[in-house]
Amino acid sequence: MTKISISEIEFNDGTKIVLKANEIVVFVGPNNAGKSATLKESLSLLKSKFNGKQNAKVLRDLTICKEGDEAGFKSFLEKISIEKYQGNPEPQLQGFGFNIYRPSIEGFWINSDNGLGELTAVFANMLGTEDRLKAANPAPNIKLITEPIQHPIHFLQKNDNLESEFSNYFKQAFGTDLIVHRNAGSEVPLYVGEKPVLPNGEDRISINYLNEIEKLARLDEQGDGMRSFVGVLLTAFISHYSMLFIDEPEAFLHPPQARLLGKMLAKNLPSQRQLFLATHSEDFLKGLLDANVSNLRIVRIQRSGSINTVSVLDSQDIKSIWNDSLLRHSNVLNGLFHTNVVICESDSDCRLYSAILSSLYDNTNEILPDILFIHCGGKHRIPVVIKSLKKLNVPMKVVSDFDILNDSNPLQNIYSELGGDWQDIEKDWRIVKNSIDKKRPELQTTELKNEIEEIFESTKEQIFPLEKIRQIQKSLKKASAWAHAKEVGKPFIPNGDATQAFDRLQIKLKSIGLLVLEVGELEGFVKSIGNHGPKWVSEVLAKDLKNDPELEVARQFVQQFTA
Repeated sequence: MTKISISEIEFNDGTKIVLKANEIVVFVGPNNAGKSATLKESLSLLKSKFNGKQNAKVLRDLTICKEGDEAGFKSFLEKISIEKYQGNPEPQLQGFGFNIYRPSIEGFWINSDNGLGELTAVFANMLGTEDRLKAANPAPNIKLITEPIQHPIHFLQKNDNLESEFSNYFKQAFGTDLIVHRNAGSEVPLYVGEKPVLPNGEDRISINYLNEIEKLARLDEQGDGMRSFVGVLLTAFISHYSMLFIDEPEAFLHPPQARLLGKMLAKNLPSQRQLFLATHSEDFLKGLLDANVSNLRIVRIQRSGSINTVSVLDSQDIKSIWNDSLLRHSNVLNGLFHTNVVICESDSDCRLYSAILSSLYDNTNEILPDILFIHCGGKHRIPVVIKSLKKLNVPMKVVSDFDILNDSNPLQNIYSELGGDWQDIEKDWRIVKNSIDKKRPELQTTELKNEIEEIFESTKEQIFPLEKIRQIQKSLKKASAWAHAKEVGKPFIPNGDATQAFDRLQIKLKSIGLLVLEVGELEGFVKSIGNHGPKWVSEVLAKDLKNDPELEVARQFVQQFTA
C-alpha cells in the first residue's frame, strides 16, 4: 500500500501530537484561536516544509510519514491517472487535481520527506467553503475511459455502486434520492427526488427514463445546505486523498444535518484516510461522538498573545465523557468553543446571569466577553462537568447557592476538581457548618407535624391547591436550619469566629473560581418579587437590569465572572 500521512504535529507552544494514519482530528476552540490557521499551515508544511515554516504562526513543524516504496508509488499513481503525451518522450500522468511528468515520479517520492511539492495534490486536499459548493455543480462530460477525472461527480458516474451508496447517505439527511444524470449533454448534473423506476425493456438512456429524471430538481439549484453536504461527503468518501482538511464542515447545515454529517464522516469514512477538521459546531461534534469510533481525537486550541496553547482528548477520554448522560444531552460540549465557561446549578441561574452580563455592556464600546453559561441540573453534577472541561483546559468558574456549604459532598469534590487542596479550607468550612447546624430550627418535629396536619385539614378541594403545597414547603424550610440559611445567606451565620471563618473561606473559594452566593440563592438578589425559579427570573428580566438599584448586588456579583 502506498500512502502518505502526518505522523506528528508540533504547535508553537511546544506541544507535540502524535497521530495515526487513519485518525480523525478535530480542532475546536474560541474564535480566532488558530483552528483554521492550523489546517492551512498543515497543508503548507506538507507542500514545502521550508516555505511552510517561513509562513507558519500556529504550527512549528510536522512530520511526514510515508508507507510503501518508489515502485509501489509509481504503480499507485498509474492506477489513479491516465497517460497523456504532450510532446515529451514520456507521458504526463493526469488525474483528479494533478498532472505529473512520469520521469519525475521517483525524485518526488525520494525528496517528499521535506515536502510533497507537486505530490501534495495527489495525497492531500483542503476543502474550503466555495470548493464544497462547487463540488455539487454539474461536472463536464468527459470520455471516462480515456480522459482523467476532473470532478468528484465523475467518480459516481463511473461506478454504479458508489452512486447507490452515496444516494443512501443523502437520503438519510434529506429523505430523498440523489441521481446522476448520465445523458444530459455536455454536463453531468445531479438530480434530487425519487429515483424513477425503469420499466421492463428500458435502461438509463431510454427517453422515458430521461424525461422522468428531468422532471426532478437539479442539485445545483438547491440551497447551500444541501449542496455543501454533498460536496463534503463526495470529497471525503470518493476521492483518492489520504489526507483531507475541512474547515467548518457544518457550514450552511441545520443542526440535525450537521450532526448527521459528523456521524457519517466518523463512521463511514474510508479507513485509509486521515481527516483534519476545524469546527465551531456542537451539533457536528456530537455527530462525531455519536459514531463511537476509536480513531477520533479532539484538540482544543487557545490563543494567548502570539502563543497557541493546545489540549488533547484521546479516544478513551472521549468515550468516558460521552458515556455520561448529562454531557450527552446538555450543552456542556459547547464550552469547547468559548473563551470562558460559568457552570451553574440550574437553567434559571444561567438565564439571569447571562442577561445581567449582557446589560453591563449595553450602549458601551466594550465587547461582551465570550462566556458560555452551563447548567448541570444540581450541585452534585458540577464535579462531572468540571472534570470534563478541565481535560481540555477550558477556563471556568462555578456558581453555587449558599447551601453548598452544608455538606462536604459535593463541596470537596468541586474544590478539588478546580485545583484546590481540601485541607486548606476544611477547618474554616467545619466552623461555618457547625455554627449553622447548632442553630435551633423554628419548628421542632411535633410542631412541624401539627402545622402540616392543619394545612391538610383546612383543605376541602378535590385537587390539592398549589397554594397549600407552597405552605407545606414553607413549613418544611422552617424545620431546617440549612433551608433557612439558604434563604438568608451570609447574615444567617453567627457573628464572631464563624463569620470570620466564612470570610476566609470565601477568599479561598473565589481564588480557584468557586463563587458561593452570599445572598443565599438566586431569589435573594431581588426579594421584592415573589415566585421562585423560572417565574421569578421572568419577572426580574422585565426590570432595567443595567440600572435598577435593587439589582446592584447582582451586577457586582456577575462582574466577578470576567475577573
